[in-house]
Amino acid sequence: MNKLLTLLSIFFLVIAACQPAKKPADETAAVYTQAEMDEWLKDAVLYEVNIRQYTPEGTFTAFAEHLPRLKELGVDILWLMPIHPISEKNRKGSLGSYYSIADYKKVNPEFGTMEDFKSLIAKCHDMGFKVVIDWVANHTGWDNPWIVNKPEWFTKDSTGAIIPPIADWSDVADLNFDVPEMRRAMIDAMDFWLMETSIDGFRCDVAWGVPQDFWEDARASFDSIKPVYMLAEDEDHLAFLEKAFESNYAWKLHHIINDVAKGKKTAADIRAYFEGAENKYPAGSYPMQFITNHDENSWAGTVHQRMGEAADAFAVFSFTVPGIPLIYSGQEAGLDKKLLFFEKDSIDWSDLSYMDFYKRLTNLKTENPALWNGEAGGSLKFIETGDSEQLLAYVREKNSNKVMVLMNLSNEPFVQNIEFDVQEEFVDEFGKEKLVTGEKVNVELQAWEYKIYTKK
Repeated sequence: MNKLLTLLSIFFLVIAACQPAKKPADETAAVYTQAEMDEWLKDAVLYEVNIRQYTPEGTFTAFAEHLPRLKELGVDILWLMPIHPISEKNRKGSLGSYYSIADYKKVNPEFGTMEDFKSLIAKCHDMGFKVVIDWVANHTGWDNPWIVNKPEWFTKDSTGAIIPPIADWSDVADLNFDVPEMRRAMIDAMDFWLMETSIDGFRCDVAWGVPQDFWEDARASFDSIKPVYMLAEDEDHLAFLEKAFESNYAWKLHHIINDVAKGKKTAADIRAYFEGAENKYPAGSYPMQFITNHDENSWAGTVHQRMGEAADAFAVFSFTVPGIPLIYSGQEAGLDKKLLFFEKDSIDWSDLSYMDFYKRLTNLKTENPALWNGEAGGSLKFIETGDSEQLLAYVREKNSNKVMVLMNLSNEPFVQNIEFDVQEEFVDEFGKEKLVTGEKVNVELQAWEYKIYTKK
């Protein structure tokens, strides 16, 4: 079977190579070279959009009213959670899961029409945003036309019954990637959105459940249309990043910082993670860093429920360690509730007190090449802090730009002399005070306090 799949993959690639170049419908707004994509990716910040919960209306048109504010926030790539119709059969809750796809080539009528969606993408492009959509290749909803018309495309048990990928995921049916025809149909559906709506890439749900060679075949097809940004919901398959994806999830690090916030782990565990992860990412790729997202918010709890007083420090952390940072819908409004996943549950935008905080972080990343993504940025180096398990101290440097971060990762004040290798003058980015390093510098930080210093 594996040999057959390999031969068929080669066949499809040869056929594709013989076809005329595919072009998006909106060529002027959406086509760019690989070099141009690298340029807009180098300092990009991701923003995850939950259309259903973003506004009381829950529509593309209502969300578009927030674009000027997001432009002010400084984010670059808008990741839209699934925009497809949601299956009704075996639905969970009254509205169902965004990830139970009824039709890969249509939009959810609750959000608007296809024309509404195209209008949103055009507005985003006009304002300088790039847009990626969530793609669910691993499974479909139970009333997707493929279930009826192509039942052989699905995974079945010993009785011949189609099954979910995981028992608890009872609202979706598992696709069988041993079927070449299904693979081609899936890639065709993804190509459709690139060509018809001029989106700029995909965040791929349950990427770990789909074979690597499928993602590579899909990426080859996308490349025949335009360069795209690809984010994998995956961490354990680093080979995915060699040809198919630019980024994956830093899940292990995310769980470590949650444990540090709870006092279960220390700064030493963070240092150990990076020492183990050193140089593991293929050239040109990098992880996505985050303190929340749709899964964490709805199932694990809000940022403050999980991290308490450590939340702001770890937000700074997510913007200053290697990787592309993510802001989730409502994070800039201090989202203080777990959004319902299968029901309507609008975000409260009445308090934008965190807007300035995140705006400063996006500006910090943009203005300091040391913090840029992947090979465009600087590597991470830890500062020796003796036997302290409270202080996390690190620097990133690129050319003449250097960023130093000091964090007290505990609920107790920190006072200690720290030795530095060289004498340099830094400016505190938030407080604008100067710091001159030398053989010994007295570092004083309150509980969960952080300092960001730059040298340009």
